[in-house]
Amino acid sequence: MRTNRFLLVCALSGLLAFGVAACGGDDETADGGTASAAETSGEELSGEIRIDGSSTVFPFMEAAGELFNEEQPDVRITVGQSGTGGGFEKFCAGETDISTASSPIKEDEEAPVCEKNGVEYGEAQIANDGIAVVTNKGLEVDCLTTEQLKQLWAPGSKAQSLADIDPSLPDTPLSLYGPGTDSGTFDYFTDEINGEEGASREDYEASEDDNQLVTGVSGDEGGLGYFGFSYYEANADNLNLVAIDAGDGCVPPSTESIQDGSYKPLGRPLFMYPSAKALRRPEVQAFVEFVEANHQTIAEAAGYVPMTEQQAAEAKKAVDQAEQEAGA
Repeated sequence: MRTNRFLLVCALSGLLAFGVAACGGDDETADGGTASAAETSGEELSGEIRIDGSSTVFPFMEAAGELFNEEQPDVRITVGQSGTGGGFEKFCAGETDISTASSPIKEDEEAPVCEKNGVEYGEAQIANDGIAVVTNKGLEVDCLTTEQLKQLWAPGSKAQSLADIDPSLPDTPLSLYGPGTDSGTFDYFTDEINGEEGASREDYEASEDDNQLVTGVSGDEGGLGYFGFSYYEANADNLNLVAIDAGDGCVPPSTESIQDGSYKPLGRPLFMYPSAKALRRPEVQAFVEFVEANHQTIAEAAGYVPMTEQQAAEAKKAVDQAEQEAGA
């Protein structure tokens, strides 16, 4: 366990009333949630919190910042969207306080950079999301199998239309859109679909900004792409959602299918990584506690899938283990 990992888990355990009680800090609210330390004490905070990372997590953090500022208006929160990899690059260089990610930090690439630079951090899930495969409204495709997706997106693929993969599918010339290589969505999709992280055809329009991908697919007759489910939900009127068949039939992404695990293999957790140094500042600690104490409200407000009870239970196990290792 990394130094101060126990500190983060304890601070973030507002998702369960037991968590904060175990850490000996906050009070339970009337609705069964937990109040942040600043809210309980009435302390007025100031300062700046710098957040960057996944464009998929960006709306969640933006909503979290706005809600937090209703209680702490003097804390300036800046949220960027450089992509998961780009966010970790800034984070491990000590330029940000919190990094957001749509895939876990890479233990063989990013984590060693943080270690070299003395940046200690914790990892906390904040919500769930799914990767949505979408087409232009005029390109009607109900379902694709994971094998068909692989044939389309694998390195060296020459498929120029869906009919090249399956003659029963439309022969409309495709314009492909997807995340850039700094995106955690790119890493996750290529790993799950192509069998190797980073393995992908290169002749597609790439962007770390999911909004640009939405614009591209919706504005191109042959548009087909993939990005975070929350961006589909925000633009559902302009996009056609494709269900995925991983061997058990066609399943579209939804709150229910992402939470119950039936949306395979493109359902995933979303994370934030506060640095240990930043957590020592009261405004950062209060914000992190606020996010976890209100994760369900923030997730639903921003169009994400909240964490499940099982995920919350796993957080309890992490708290118990952290306390044991810390000698608490």
